[in-house]
Amino acid sequence: MSSFERICKILREGTKDEKKKMLESLSQTDDPKIIDKIVSRLDDADIEIRGEAFSALLLNSNEISDILVKSLGHQSKNVRGYLALVLANRNSHEAIPSIIALADDQSAMVRSCAVGALGHLKARQAVQTIAKCLADPNIEVRKSAIKSAIDIGSPDLLESVESEDPEIRQMLESVK
Repeated sequence: MSSFERICKILREGTKDEKKKMLESLSQTDDPKIIDKIVSRLDDADIEIRGEAFSALLLNSNEISDILVKSLGHQSKNVRGYLALVLANRNSHEAIPSIIALADDQSAMVRSCAVGALGHLKARQAVQTIAKCLADPNIEVRKSAIKSAIDIGSPDLLESVESEDPEIRQMLESVK
């Protein structure tokens, strides 16, 4: 059995502890096939495994952003959303156009993560996207958009925002 096959088998069939240890040990790989396997664990049923995969990608000091950006089109909403956050936390500014595209995703969770990632990256080129998300039907997306407008230094986007939600009102009050 090859090393790659062993990794795949553990990530697929191993115990929780075996999977966690394997993901931790892979945090410095630059092998695209292995990175794809780590990315797939962002959709694991176990939150601890998802967290370990997130950490492995975040802490990887190699140039893996191109591989991660390609995975933003993954079928799983968990993978798309968490990868937007991983890329933001890695300060992958080259991913901004791809993250902007996720702000139109069918999943509210992905839209929320994407707009939050744009704020974290202080993506001034995403002002129109953030403004659009301020009117999103999902309240969590709107909250992320408000925080992002504040983070990128565009509180003027918030002038017309009104809400009965106490958390949103508090966020809006903090910028006045």
